[in-house]
Amino acid sequence: MKIQKLTPLLANQIAAGEVIDRPASVVKELIENSLDAGATKIDIEIEQGGVRLIRVRDNGFGIAASDLVLALERHATSKIKTMDDLENILSLGFRGEALASISSVSRLVLTSATAEGAGSEITAEGVEMAPVITPAAHPQGTTVSVQDLFYNTPARRKFLRAEKTEFDHIDEVVKRIALSAFHVSFTLKHNQRVVRQYRAAASTVERAQRVASLCGQAFVDQAIFLETSATDLTLSGWIGAPTFSRSQPDLQYFYVNGRMVRDKSVNHAVRQAYQDVLYGDRYPTFVLFLEIPPQSVDVNVHPAKHEVRFRESRLVHDFICHRLQEALAKVRPGTHCEHDHTTHQLETATVTANKVSANYVPPPQQFAMPFKVREQMAVYNQLHEDVVYKQEMPKTENVMPPLGFALAQLRNIYILAENTQGLVLVDMHAAHERVMYERMKKDFSEKKSIAQPLLVPLTIQLSEREVNALEPRFILLQQFGMTLERMSQDTVVVRELPEMLRNGNAEQLIRDVAADIVSHDVTTRLEDAMDKILGTMACHAAVRAARHLSIPEMNALLRAMETTDHSGQCNHGRPTWMALSIQELDKMFLRGR
Repeated sequence: MKIQKLTPLLANQIAAGEVIDRPASVVKELIENSLDAGATKIDIEIEQGGVRLIRVRDNGFGIAASDLVLALERHATSKIKTMDDLENILSLGFRGEALASISSVSRLVLTSATAEGAGSEITAEGVEMAPVITPAAHPQGTTVSVQDLFYNTPARRKFLRAEKTEFDHIDEVVKRIALSAFHVSFTLKHNQRVVRQYRAAASTVERAQRVASLCGQAFVDQAIFLETSATDLTLSGWIGAPTFSRSQPDLQYFYVNGRMVRDKSVNHAVRQAYQDVLYGDRYPTFVLFLEIPPQSVDVNVHPAKHEVRFRESRLVHDFICHRLQEALAKVRPGTHCEHDHTTHQLETATVTANKVSANYVPPPQQFAMPFKVREQMAVYNQLHEDVVYKQEMPKTENVMPPLGFALAQLRNIYILAENTQGLVLVDMHAAHERVMYERMKKDFSEKKSIAQPLLVPLTIQLSEREVNALEPRFILLQQFGMTLERMSQDTVVVRELPEMLRNGNAEQLIRDVAADIVSHDVTTRLEDAMDKILGTMACHAAVRAARHLSIPEMNALLRAMETTDHSGQCNHGRPTWMALSIQELDKMFLRGR
């Protein structure tokens, strides 16, 4: 065949294959156009899962009658004009091909009105359209009706699923957009029935309510709210507590400048932040928003704009990872306070546990002392220094600590304690394991690692790409006690190893480090290996089940938990303590009924 230029219709249908793969894609593109037009109210009407009808109405700026024809042309947009505009994109859409692609595979009716002019309407039915515009009554804003999707491309229509499945995808798209556009109210109808209705959320309380309606109240109840900034980066949103994990990554939403994206570097950063506190193969939950200068991120790397590319991916990775680690570390006994957004304002660079600022200090709880604190602590400070740190004497005898005071030990495994809310149960081995682990990590970071020369240097053959990525980090690896040299294009020699890794599989570790650097431009394999060894040491050093503890020892462990990072979980992600309030106990025993 000779080279020939595609017809406009065929070119649009090919473009539609990249952008429009199912009704949910149409809904996404139309809602994003509405948001770019400054809409504060968007109504979505669906019939037969979107195959028969998709109608999106908004109250945005509208389109002038003279621009309606151009709006349906390929690569026609009002959002960018120059290369500088392309490098500073803050709008959700910018390519100007959505309406053209949609109109090429459906019967489309576009009706719009601006504040200055009357309403106008234009129709396209999958063929080259005659530029005929008719007057139409319409308030300020735009309505796009898409009927009979894929009516002229039956091969693609055969790939559509059942009506319920297609609507579920539409529902998920609306949910993802509603999570980021808090200032907009949404109404979603299916077959003339209102299915979802989200009101605009201005205050922090209202935003939390919207997140609860979209992700579940349980997520918000067990989430940590954070808002933190560094240089040009701002990270905010909700991260689920380690105990609120999932068996699959179905509750993970990440937005860059309001755009929902999937990024492997971000996922790696979140996973790394949770690695010390997540149990087994569970997945963390989060709704996070990253604000970054538009020139530092490229949003033009995916036809459907699902992915982005960061100019400084390692900087973004480390920022997200470290800030999430800080937020998770601050969740200790006593930070889980009553939900109250109105009395405690959220400020930049503060972390909120269970929707209350981490800087908030609850007022001292007055109670009848079951025993004298000073006497208990004095006895402890004279005995069993191996259990936990020595504790400072409390300034007053009438302040109840968050985990309360020990009452007894159950089967020499669990500590039973009483606080102002009710009963606290502590797994003493898991709790002490975390305390020991955090202390060992601190000691190790201060002393660093001692390098041990190898009698026979270890030669490892890698790919040339892996060696090129590894070589600039030889100095960094040396700080961990690992000395490497490059011998050829695809070979490195290990001459020294950290003393703690002398019995480990050094070759596999180096291969994993190189693979991580190639894939993510960052590696934590050395830290992970060290932490794994320290975790094993802490596990063996912690008090074992079946060991009897005295009341002072139990109280000392409770106090150490209150000042230890990540003390809610052991090194393997298991919970270390749980609580039952008096109200829950009364309910269990039917008291007051």
